[in-house]
Amino acid sequence: MPGFSELNLRPELLKAILEQGYTDPTPIQVQAIPQVLAGQDVLGGAQTGTGKTAGFGLPLLQRLLPHANTSASPARHPVRALVLTPTRELAAQVEESLRGYAKYTGLRTTVIFGGMNMDPQTEALRRGVEVLVATPGRLLDHVQQKTLNLSQVEVLVLDEADRMLDMGFIPDVTRIIKLLPSKRQTLLFSATLTDDIRKLSDSFLNNPVMVQVARSNATADSIKHVAIPVAREKKRELLSYLVQTRDLKQVLVFTATRLGANRLAYQLNRDGVHATAIHGDKSQPERLIALNDFKEGKVRVLVATDVAARGLDIEDLPHVINFDLPNSPEDYVHRIGRTGRAGATGEAISLVSPEEHERLEAIEKTIRVTIPRELISGFGMDSRSVSSLVPQKPHGEVRRERSGDALSGARRERPRDRERPAGAPAQGARRSGVPADPIFLEPYRPTVSQPSAAAPARGEITSARTSGKPAVQIAALLGGFRLKTK
Repeated sequence: MPGFSELNLRPELLKAILEQGYTDPTPIQVQAIPQVLAGQDVLGGAQTGTGKTAGFGLPLLQRLLPHANTSASPARHPVRALVLTPTRELAAQVEESLRGYAKYTGLRTTVIFGGMNMDPQTEALRRGVEVLVATPGRLLDHVQQKTLNLSQVEVLVLDEADRMLDMGFIPDVTRIIKLLPSKRQTLLFSATLTDDIRKLSDSFLNNPVMVQVARSNATADSIKHVAIPVAREKKRELLSYLVQTRDLKQVLVFTATRLGANRLAYQLNRDGVHATAIHGDKSQPERLIALNDFKEGKVRVLVATDVAARGLDIEDLPHVINFDLPNSPEDYVHRIGRTGRAGATGEAISLVSPEEHERLEAIEKTIRVTIPRELISGFGMDSRSVSSLVPQKPHGEVRRERSGDALSGARRERPRDRERPAGAPAQGARRSGVPADPIFLEPYRPTVSQPSAAAPARGEITSARTSGKPAVQIAALLGGFRLKTK
C-alpha cells in the first residue's frame, strides 16, 4: 500500500499529518485521495473509524491551496469548500481535523452549528474563511440573516449522508445545494450505502466514482460482539455489575430515549459508578463538558442517545454497551463504530431482553455475523427465556460461539413448539370440569311473573312493579349470579 508521500500530497499537508501521528494511509484514503485530487465527484462508503475525514479533507485542502493568502481583507477569503454534517459533535470533530491538516497552508476554517450563540459565528464568517463546516439548520439561519455567501463554493462534501437522510435533513440540504454554483465538485461519504443513499447520490452527484473498501453495513474485524440475555427490569443492575466487577474504565452506553439516559446516569451514580449523560435536550456547552470529562477520564460512563452515535471520536475507546437495542440495524453499526477505530481493538456488549430478540436477529442479518451469547446468572433470565435469544441459523460469515459458553447446554425448544400429548385438549380449549352458567348457553325466553304473597326464593327474578309487566331475566356478567329487579 502506498504511503502518503506517494499520493501526490503537498509538503505543507504531509508535514501537518506527520505531526498528528499519521504514518500510513487507510484503504479509503488510498482510493479516495487520487479521485478527489483529479476533480471527480465521489460516492464513498466505508465503515466508521476508517479515516473518511482525511480521505476527503486532505485532497480538498490541496485543491484550495492556489487560493491561500495572508491578506486581512475578508473579500480575499470567501467560502470555497462547504462540509455538511448531521450533528454538532461531528461538525466540531471534522472542523478540528481540517484545521489541523491546514496548519501550514494559510487556509482558514471555521464551524457553525445550532445550540450556540450566533454572534461569534457571524464574526468568524465576516473575517473570512475558505473552509466552512456546518449543520444544515444553522447554515440556513445564517443564509437567512445574510451573514453568509455561498456563491463561490467549489467543493461540497456531504459527510455521514445516511444519517442526514435518517434525521430528515435532505429537504434542507436540497435548499442549500440550490444556493451553490452548478459547476462544483461534490463528495458524498457514508458509512452505509443503502438504496436510498444511491438515489440521493444520483440527484446530487455528476457521474461519480464509487469508492467502497468494505461491504455495506460491515463492522470492523477488531470489534468483539457479545449479547447478554437479561430481564428488562434487571438491565440497570447488570450494567452496574459489569462495570464494577470487570473494572471497565471507559464505557459509552447507548439508550433509546433522552429521559432514559438521564435516569440511567442518575442510577449509576447512586450505585457508585461515576456517570453523566449526553443527548439532544442538553445545551451544547453541557454536551461539550460531558464529552471532555469522559475523554479525560473524569467520568467512567457516558450515557448517550443516538445523537452521539455519529461524530464521537474518542481514542482507544475500549467498550460500547447497548443498554437498549436500536430500532434500526444500521444504527447498531454506527453505535459500535465508536470503538475499534483505526485498527484498535474494542468490545460491543448488548443487553438483550426477551422483547428485543427480533431486533437482535435483524442486526445479525444486517451485519451478517452471529453474535455470541453470554449468560450471567442472577439477572432474571431462565433457560426458557434464554432459549428464545439463542441464534438458530448462522447469518453469512459466522463467528462461532466460544467453546464452553454458558448457553451451550440451554434448551432451544420453545414451549409452543412442543408436540401436544395424545388426548390433550388443544390450546385455548375450555378446561373440563368448569361449570358454565346455563343463562349464557340457553336461548332467551321471556317469562311472566306469577303473583304470590310469599317472599320470593333466593335467586328468583321478580318484578317490584305492580303494573303487571313481565319481569326480564338479567345476567350479572361479573358476579355470575341472578339479580332481583327493583
